Amino acid sequence: MPNKRIKIDYLTNKLTVNLAIYPHVLATGVTLPIEMLLAGEAFARRYDKSVLKLDTQFLSESSVKIKSRAGITMVADITLDSELLVKSTPPDIIIVPSLWRNPRPVLKSHEKLIAWLKHCWQQGSTLIGVGTGVCFLAESGLLDNHSATTHWHYVEQFKRDYPQVDLKPDFFITQSERIYCAASLNALADIIVHLIAQHYGKEAAQNVERNFSHEIRKPYEEQRYLEGSGDRHADELIAEIQFWLRTNLNTELTLTEIAKQFGMSQRSFTRRFKAATGVRATQYWQQLRIETAKELLASSNLTIQEIADQVGYQDQGHLTRLFKKDLHLTPKAYRAMVRKKLFS
Repeated sequence: MPNKRIKIDYLTNKLTVNLAIYPHVLATGVTLPIEMLLAGEAFARRYDKSVLKLDTQFLSESSVKIKSRAGITMVADITLDSELLVKSTPPDIIIVPSLWRNPRPVLKSHEKLIAWLKHCWQQGSTLIGVGTGVCFLAESGLLDNHSATTHWHYVEQFKRDYPQVDLKPDFFITQSERIYCAASLNALADIIVHLIAQHYGKEAAQNVERNFSHEIRKPYEEQRYLEGSGDRHADELIAEIQFWLRTNLNTELTLTEIAKQFGMSQRSFTRRFKAATGVRATQYWQQLRIETAKELLASSNLTIQEIADQVGYQDQGHLTRLFKKDLHLTPKAYRAMVRKKLFS
């Protein structure tokens, strides 16, 4: 697939999002992302009136009213006539929600939608398939030889229907360039938070996550399968160092000393680590420590100082400064927030 970047309409200052609707669609797969995106936009606009204006529309093959699984009736804002297919500017993001029941009959009657999804991707749109809605993307051929996930109940059927897709059933989220697949509604919410961070900023994403997630969830980057990223790179020595870092968080060794321990110069280590993982070693090391500290704050009664010691910061104040910079919260305030979510 050509690696085209998403095309945001900066001339009109809009972020356009289309949500496909069809018979048996799960209404939550349509309403939840809209509400989250609107909350992200509203938060960002409070501080910056020039942020992208969110423009969401329901899209279907015809103007016929569509009844969701829950009995909620929806009507499309736009339909897939030939003029739209050929002349209109494709949306920035398209969400393809999950269906209740076997998706095959709906797929057979929506060839136009499948062709339109492929056309939009080729023009730069970002596609998000949810649960059995991923089948629409698979039918288009866009997922051939690329990673995907789907609802656990349809894994075996999906494998039979789309043998060319590299299915990752153990992952709730996959990302292949501009195509995201979510195995569940919670996974969709995590993708939306990730996209809010991209378009409206990290603070807006954190605000939405705090207000919409009633449980403590891992960050998007930790739970997705991203083609060619993370520890799945080919540099075995760097992968060994990554494992060592994860299991020795409280070490007093510097990264230079750790590299030497693995027979590498600092310069070679710095270059190879960035080339293999896409991030600087110092950034990776710090984020590992912060994420571990977050888990300990949520799940243990250790003091802040004891947690700082466990993640390699002898100075509690250093950990506090990092939390304020990354989360805009002190460790104490973060603990109070997550405990309230966990036990309320």
